[in-house]
Amino acid sequence: MAASMSGVGVGSGISCSAKLSKALPFSRSSGFRVQMTVSVENKKKNYTLQKSEEAFNAAKNLMPGGVNSPVRAFNTVGGQPIVIDSVKGSHMWDIDGNEYIDYVGSWGPAIIGHADDEVLAALAETMKKGTSFGAPCLPENVLAEMVISAVPSIEMVRFVNSGTEACMGVLRLARAFTGREKIIKFEGCYHGHADPFLVKAGSGVATLGLPDSPGVPKAATFETLTAPINDISAVENLFNSNKGELAAVILEPVVGNAGFIPPKPDFLEALRCLTKENGALLIFDEVMTGFRLSYGGAQEYFGITPDLTTLGKIIGGGLPVGAYGGKREIMEMVAPAGPMYQAGTLSGNPLAMTAGIQTLKRLKEPGTYENLDKITGELVQGILDAGKKTGHAICGGHISGMFGFFFTEGPVHNFDDAKKSDTAKFARFYRGMLAEGVYFAPSQFEAGFTSMAHSCEDVQKTIAAAEKVLSKI
Repeated sequence: MAASMSGVGVGSGISCSAKLSKALPFSRSSGFRVQMTVSVENKKKNYTLQKSEEAFNAAKNLMPGGVNSPVRAFNTVGGQPIVIDSVKGSHMWDIDGNEYIDYVGSWGPAIIGHADDEVLAALAETMKKGTSFGAPCLPENVLAEMVISAVPSIEMVRFVNSGTEACMGVLRLARAFTGREKIIKFEGCYHGHADPFLVKAGSGVATLGLPDSPGVPKAATFETLTAPINDISAVENLFNSNKGELAAVILEPVVGNAGFIPPKPDFLEALRCLTKENGALLIFDEVMTGFRLSYGGAQEYFGITPDLTTLGKIIGGGLPVGAYGGKREIMEMVAPAGPMYQAGTLSGNPLAMTAGIQTLKRLKEPGTYENLDKITGELVQGILDAGKKTGHAICGGHISGMFGFFFTEGPVHNFDDAKKSDTAKFARFYRGMLAEGVYFAPSQFEAGFTSMAHSCEDVQKTIAAAEKVLSKI
């Protein structure tokens, strides 16, 4: 079931002239909107980023690099970072009043569309009771039951506040359960910014071209071994040279933090067999793929059940959240049921739980993932066709509402393949698309996301803009 990353990409063969049941209409004025100090004009005007430039210049004196997460600074694509004022459905508006079709979706959470009316209404009711209790609340039980019933590997779950925190917790748990310390991660896979994972990492580390981060002591990464993704022989060699020492193998089952890189056929199954044979745990980092590739995540989509899973993004419906879960016998090692300690002040807070519950309810509606797959396939195939038509080396693919493309002939099976991309060309393409009103992730090495709110009109406008920009660069 693995998606292709060939030069012709993955297309669904459907036409966006057909009405998709999940292409939801939206109004910028509907729902709740907090008006900040910058006024945004509604009328159409020439593309300018003057207000964004002023705000970002001020931010650089207040926050490192002017941002609170590195890739937002546009360092690798150049040009002026945009400062967002509001979002609704599949669109976003910056403080200069420019409107964009958004394919970032807050880096994945906005799978039902930004500022969904049902989610906002539920949050408004919950806020009347308070925002954080620091004590158990009923929504924790409800969301936990939904996650356990959906994700094949999860029999018990612990909620935290971010994907990084989830991966920190699951690593400690794997080591505690196995009594071993060494782990295998894959080059280009990103599991948050905890010290043991900042070895050949993806996401912002790949985007900025950073080596292993300064400030990470050698002792923190000494037990972290790496292999190229999709290279099962490299993993076998690591197991053979570290007999009885490996606690776990952790990976993004579909890589999203080095660009969109699906697994080769049988790669995940081979990992499952190797870990079982060697008494190690298999961990799927599904912070990105969870509830996106299918309702049960990548493990349901590919039919491979890991021992432990991390989640985030979608299960918080746009609010800060993370989770890790797995087999009951493993999870019962987590305090206070067991000796492995992990805690969090805002973990399981009622706002994040409520947003997650409402989001998962919407995702269970019939046809959700079929429609996500159709509209994403149309988008990716259109961009690839535009690239070929205008004479560019380009490849890409998609699974459900997750996609990516690289400015290289391809195919792309690992991080080294991805790094063959023409990043200077991507930067020119990115800036051109931004001016045309299309917002992709500001890095060649990040996946893109569609939502239930994206319409056929959004897709057709994006393809037309891509052909226009590609013909000029």
